[in-house]
Amino acid sequence: MGMKIFKHYNWSLLLPAIFLTGIGLTSIYSASISRGSFFDFKKQLIFFAFALICFFVLSRSDLRFIKTNSFLVFGFYLFFLLLIAGLLFVAPITRGIHGWYKLGPIAFDPEPLAALSLIIILAKFFSARHTELRSWRLLLVSSLYMIAPFSLVFLQPDLGSGICFVAIWLGAILFSGLPLKRFMAVLLVFMVLAGMGWQFFLHDYQKQRILSFLNPQVDQKGISWSINQSRIAIGSAGFLGKGLGHGPQTQYGFLTEPKTDFIFSAWAEETGFLGTLFLFALLFFLFWRILQAAFFASGNFSRLFAGGLAFFLFTQSAVNIGMCLGLLPVVGIPLPMVSYGGNTLVAFYIGLGILAGLERRG
Repeated sequence: MGMKIFKHYNWSLLLPAIFLTGIGLTSIYSASISRGSFFDFKKQLIFFAFALICFFVLSRSDLRFIKTNSFLVFGFYLFFLLLIAGLLFVAPITRGIHGWYKLGPIAFDPEPLAALSLIIILAKFFSARHTELRSWRLLLVSSLYMIAPFSLVFLQPDLGSGICFVAIWLGAILFSGLPLKRFMAVLLVFMVLAGMGWQFFLHDYQKQRILSFLNPQVDQKGISWSINQSRIAIGSAGFLGKGLGHGPQTQYGFLTEPKTDFIFSAWAEETGFLGTLFLFALLFFLFWRILQAAFFASGNFSRLFAGGLAFFLFTQSAVNIGMCLGLLPVVGIPLPMVSYGGNTLVAFYIGLGILAGLERRG
């Protein structure tokens, strides 16, 4: 009887996520050894257990009502939009931004769940209007759903989360069936806006991060320190790495944020090329599995939801790894299901659970 129950779950979505979280837990534990405190590791275990419960419940639920209940979808989106707005007035400044509500020992960041709500509302919006895709007005209206959370996180200021919101919107319009020429035109508009953003809206510290990425010699003891130490950690790893608990950059504090922003570097240093290849394989398989769900979806809503989730996963993974390799500026984006932090972890498992539920019921 127990085996029959387990057969009902979508293991091709769940297993790579579990292995990715296992990598994260292993790396968090290793990074905790030299500090003599395993509090973060224990918290992440609790978050993981809760995330699994969310996946199992949602994957077994009939979620078809989401496609038709516009009030619920908009209410979910508006709720998290208000939570992001509240950060500007209530949340203390942590690491330079108003990014987390403090609830005792727990810090709550609503932005990952807000990203999930954006995926859902865009899937609902485009699935109901798939015959109007050649209309510029439709694109403009849909962009408002992205601009609202983007503007709020930019005021915190949190450039990393803003990038994710833009990527989700681009993924949604791409999977909506928008003609390629029009999609390229949209990208051109964003390039122009990005140039204007550099000139008029980016904060000095955000410009400094980009400048230090372009020229690592600009601030060797500040922003560039993290990038250089990350490169050293990855470049010195070899084929099998230094061994868990024995990475000098990770264990001796040279690598900043080895549990969050630079967890990829910590994992690469201690497990080498082989461990890194395993991590890449898991990310690629999960990304391809979500794309497969989009390609073979039975309805427009399911296809658009899967497409948005795939872009969310790809953007966070590519930007985080690019940061660690020194290929992209440091913008504070975690590695999905690997980096320490319950908010992003739970959000991705909820997204995978919704996708599994939509696939199961059609």
